[in-house]
Amino acid sequence: MFHAPDPGRARLRAATRAVLGIGAGVASAAAAGLPLPAVVAGGLAALLALFVVADPGPARQAVTTVLLPVAGFPVLALAVCLHAVPGARDAAFLAVVFAGVYARRWGPRGHALGVFAFMMFFVAQFLRAGPGLLPELYGAMGLGLGCAAAVRFGVWCYERGAVPAPVPVLPQERGLRRATTRQAFQALLAAAIAVAAGQALSQDRWYWAVGTAWWIFVNTASRGETLVRGFRRVLGTVAGIAGGLAVALPLHGAPVPTAALVAVCVFGIFWSAPVSYSWMMFFVTVMAGLLYGLLGILRPGLLALRLGETAVGALAAAVAVLAVLPVTTHAATDAWIRRALHAVRDATGEAARHLAGGPASGDLARHVAELDALLVRVRLSVAPLVHPLSPLRARKARARAVLALLDECARQVAGLAEAAADPLACHDERLTAACRRVEAALRRLLAPPAPGPPPPAASGAPGGHPHAERALAHLHGLEAALTGLAVPLGTGPRTTVPV
Repeated sequence: MFHAPDPGRARLRAATRAVLGIGAGVASAAAAGLPLPAVVAGGLAALLALFVVADPGPARQAVTTVLLPVAGFPVLALAVCLHAVPGARDAAFLAVVFAGVYARRWGPRGHALGVFAFMMFFVAQFLRAGPGLLPELYGAMGLGLGCAAAVRFGVWCYERGAVPAPVPVLPQERGLRRATTRQAFQALLAAAIAVAAGQALSQDRWYWAVGTAWWIFVNTASRGETLVRGFRRVLGTVAGIAGGLAVALPLHGAPVPTAALVAVCVFGIFWSAPVSYSWMMFFVTVMAGLLYGLLGILRPGLLALRLGETAVGALAAAVAVLAVLPVTTHAATDAWIRRALHAVRDATGEAARHLAGGPASGDLARHVAELDALLVRVRLSVAPLVHPLSPLRARKARARAVLALLDECARQVAGLAEAAADPLACHDERLTAACRRVEAALRRLLAPPAPGPPPPAASGAPGGHPHAERALAHLHGLEAALTGLAVPLGTGPRTTVPV
């Protein structure tokens, strides 16, 4: 986590802005004289608004932020009103789980609204809120969301004017084969198991098991990803409990040092989330311990119970993902790798049009950003295969080779786009031939080899222009990487991914 690259200091800016936005929300709720549970709820609402809203571009993010209370406040009222009716409360919680996951079919906005609705039910259990506290909860959460929005879209909107980060998606199936529908049923079963087993452990803190099962399903597409995510969540929770015993317990809920350490945890959550799920869970668990200390209910037994409920939730998610419409790691990896190769083809074709002097049909920077986003998904999908505990050494080696070669493709595509976008870039016959060879290499990876003349060799005519030479070097590097991918990926009547 500490040595992971941070291009453009994106993680640093996101973490710093989160501390400012959440701190402003908490301070506003406290200044308004709201009770401590409501102040905690206001801070959590601000955290969620900054963490889960991920639409491309500030305008869409602002709309989603405005819609958060529309989706979440009715769920909060339902949870508060059913708090004293366990059977109806549990049934309503399961319905919210299913609907929240199902809503992901509507993209980043549906995902954000589903997460916020789920967390409203969770927060009501966390605070053990009754109907009398509902007005204060609404007020504090409104202040938290407002402060988070003011910081994100007003005080520090560093995304304004930047190229919106693309959100990679795969072609959607129909019915039960659709990813969001399948995951909704998986999450429903996992949550049902978590409710039953969690309540067997504790009638007061059972909701931690449901929360664990829910968050394990976020951003996972295969059973391998889900199992690895569950392991990492348990690992981060164990480390976080140790941190809570060392840090939160001695404070006894002292307001000033607790608030300072919560700010550190918030920074750590946003700093680590893109690169390490285990570290993110460490900071989440320490923050939970600090909040329990602030509420005056922290004790060592409570942290041990937190670990037990987390293990139950992770086990429930594993059972569900193995029993209900499972998707193999192979299938998910194959789909994301093919999508990345298509992105390489799109970017190379766009660069070739620039280099040939023809009209450009798109934005080179957008194609490069799309490829980078897809490689993030490829790494998530391949993570179970390259995990240190994976016993499949041959598949692990092939998976690492695929990742290295895809990273090389991305590097060469980025360099090609930079050279092609230069206004001094000029047409060169060698570039045309090299682009055709790259296209042929991509066809061999994506489709059966078709009979036809071989790609033209590079022309001996001198180009002489430095931009043409740079572009040619990147095309040669890209061709070499694609040719190397044929070994671990394989070619034939259909593309197979032995990883």
